[in-house]
Amino acid sequence: MKSRETLARLRRFQVDATHRRVAQIETMIAEFSKMARELEREIATEEQRAGISDISHFAYPTYARAARARRDNLQRSAEELTTQLDEARLFLDEALAGPGKERILDGGGATLLAG
Repeated sequence: MKSRETLARLRRFQVDATHRRVAQIETMIAEFSKMARELEREIATEEQRAGISDISHFAYPTYARAARARRDNLQRSAEELTTQLDEARLFLDEALAGPGKERILDGGGATLLAG
């Protein structure tokens, strides 16, 4: 009986940690997306101010070029985080429906052990 309680506690801890990780990754993706949108607006403003929107133009604004690179990096990072988010959600699903017929319920940390 003691080992079942220990196992249930361990799995509850894993589920809680994974919930936190999922929330953290979702927050990071949202922040990166917001920052990328802000950079997009700044790029458009800078291009409009300079009157040059062709990236290959010799007088293309340096700030706009740097902002484009930063935006691209943020978008790439958000894509990588999306992959991590999918993996974390898969782990969470597996932890919630793991072997031994133990189910860890999300609400209030309650545990249901099925024989």
